[in-house]
Amino acid sequence: LLDCETCASVNGAGQEGMAQLYEDTKTTRRGYVDRKFQGGEEERAALLAKSTTLYVGNLSFYTTEEQIFELFRKAGPVRRIVMGLDRVRKTPCGFCFVEYVTRAAARNCVWFVSGTKLDHRTIRCDWDV
Repeated sequence: LLDCETCASVNGAGQEGMAQLYEDTKTTRRGYVDRKFQGGEEERAALLAKSTTLYVGNLSFYTTEEQIFELFRKAGPVRRIVMGLDRVRKTPCGFCFVEYVTRAAARNCVWFVSGTKLDHRTIRCDWDV
């Protein structure tokens, strides 16, 4: 994370530069892409614009569904949580999908929950189709 002095030296803008840097990080597309999606990029973008489902990554293997529910319901009403499981052992493997009732709740989660710590790990939230 950059402090104000570093930001000012980078772009000479002080606090305004930090605000712009913060805004840029909120809208930057992250690395998660559903590899099984069959449609084109335009179709994917249209579905993402309406989606209420989030991919949540970098979870601890010991994080429970109840812990996830308690954190994510603070952003709004959660419809369901689908935990990613190891194919062989059937144990959690560090990611899940959270489906919200409304788009606004999912947007709140991306803005306010992504980047927080859960079980000593910084989690990330990205839109999913």
